[in-house]
Amino acid sequence: MSRFTVLCLDMAGTTVRDDNTVIEAFAAALGSRVLTARQFNGGMQYARATMGQSKIEVFRHILGEEDAAQAANAAFEKHYAGAVTSGDVAPMPGAEELLTACRSLGIKTCLNTGFSPATRDAIVAALGWGSLADLFLSPADAGRGRPWPDLPLTALLRLGGASVSSLAVVGDTPSDVESGLRAGAGLVAGVLSGDSARPELEAVAAATGLPGTPLILDSVADLLPHLTG
Repeated sequence: MSRFTVLCLDMAGTTVRDDNTVIEAFAAALGSRVLTARQFNGGMQYARATMGQSKIEVFRHILGEEDAAQAANAAFEKHYAGAVTSGDVAPMPGAEELLTACRSLGIKTCLNTGFSPATRDAIVAALGWGSLADLFLSPADAGRGRPWPDLPLTALLRLGGASVSSLAVVGDTPSDVESGLRAGAGLVAGVLSGDSARPELEAVAAATGLPGTPLILDSVADLLPHLTG
């Protein structure tokens, strides 16, 4: 038995290994625009700082114009889709076992991402995960992306979760952690399988003034005892 009824998991960097394809896709997208070296470098710095957030919102901030943001986002999606087609994405060790275990425990699972639904679904199809989780969400499905609480709260509502205290939120970026804290989740965990370091994940609560302390784990392979203990 578990006191948790819904588990909300990030994809790239948390349950999906993509060998820095996200950063490569940002570089390709910004490289497709007419930018100075300073603008490009500043854009890449912002992309890294906001990892995990809605990709179109990141491009809107960097480029400032809707048409330019949409074009860059399309280039990003094209590059990432090429990586998926080439087989450059794979399950993180322990991810599939975790999802299977949650099903046997009666914990509903949601895989969520800052990608568009099209890219998200391409990843799910490539990994054969269509029936492995109960719900798949992108910012377009929930209202706002991270660091806002819309994705985990939408998952809780759609999956019939008992309460926010029975919600667990897990991701590899500060934005994932902040989203879970904003949602008031009973468990918020940051994993070190992405590009974020432990101090970055641990600092989220103090930096935002939000209550709660995130659990820090090496990877999702270490999560199950914290759901059942």
